[in-house]
Amino acid sequence: MYGGRAIDDFDRRVIKTYMDEYMGDFIFDSFQPFFFYKDKDVAYNIPKETHRDKFLEYIEELPLANTPCVFGLHSNAEIGYFTNAAKDMCNFMIELQPQTSGSEGGISREQYIEKVATEIEEKLPALFELDRIRRQLGEITPTAVVLLQELERFNNLISKMKISVATLQRALAGEVGMSAELDEIAKALFNGQIPGSWRRLAPDTLKSLGNWIAHFERRFEQYSTWIDKGEPAVMWLSGLHIPESYLTALVQATCRKNGWPLDKSTLYTTVTHHTKAGDVREKLHSGCYIEGLYLEGASWDIQEACLRKSKPKILVEELPILKVIPIEAHRLKLQNTFKTPVYTTSERRNAMGVGLVFEADLSTTEHSSHWVLQGVASCSTLIRMMELLRFYSFVKYQK
Repeated sequence: MYGGRAIDDFDRRVIKTYMDEYMGDFIFDSFQPFFFYKDKDVAYNIPKETHRDKFLEYIEELPLANTPCVFGLHSNAEIGYFTNAAKDMCNFMIELQPQTSGSEGGISREQYIEKVATEIEEKLPALFELDRIRRQLGEITPTAVVLLQELERFNNLISKMKISVATLQRALAGEVGMSAELDEIAKALFNGQIPGSWRRLAPDTLKSLGNWIAHFERRFEQYSTWIDKGEPAVMWLSGLHIPESYLTALVQATCRKNGWPLDKSTLYTTVTHHTKAGDVREKLHSGCYIEGLYLEGASWDIQEACLRKSKPKILVEELPILKVIPIEAHRLKLQNTFKTPVYTTSERRNAMGVGLVFEADLSTTEHSSHWVLQGVASCSTLIRMMELLRFYSFVKYQK
């Protein structure tokens, strides 16, 4: 929830679940005592005492520190909390590192920035020729429109990066003045972060600069394959600038083909047994396969094809290939499924309708409230634990 406010249906679902599970007349049932949480060490329930002092004594006996299990969460939630704290600490350390030249025997700050800028410049591809690609596509289908829009946004990003890197190199050489924007870019490259002017033209991400460049290159490869060989059989959803537009285009194309009303159509999702894109042999006639989704708050049982409790110390698990099929809403009859939000990043932001990609229906043998309390969600981009150590690689360059 944002600022303590319920801003979407999933926030309301969380609140309603807590109210249904922990609030009601059943907590005062004298025949079947209700426990908010109970284990061998402590039991959280409403005491039978009626005097104020007795209530205070009971409260004082409760532990000061609570485990995530008390709130219905998995024990891994505590690991996630400390991981985020470590990330914040690393970011603060990066911001506090000296912005001056390195010690004797090491390269200077300007040399390091120039080296990074040169490496990035060498990896930047040529702009896509949109007019030629438009003619090559022939009939402009809804998914072809999405491709052209994606390429236009990607061209804007490439152009901005090329101009920024070239101008920064000239500024470091003393040929032009160092503007405020160039200084911000230089600082970001030195700290291994994505410059703000690039971030505004790219999909939302929490990645560091090195991982973001690898993500950038893979996006270019997917676009190139889409142009040369047609729409991929398995779409890497996080490689799209606006992934929800592609899913909407799939629904539009199917509605045109079958004569369905667009406002009465939706998406049906199911998790396949394929774990790699190469396992998929043929493209779907309607819909698509999706790869690169990650599951938080639960694990996936491939044999039973359903949600399971998270494995200890495994915070995130990659989902197998997901099948997405457009279908008429009145024909969709779901049982024993959990409506799982799929977000762009693990921050799970959905401000102004941006950040939530779609809703996946995942099979389960548990009641949906169990997974709501566990905080189950999916995201299309992931920060790996090794990125927490990126600060030390920067320090190494300064020695």
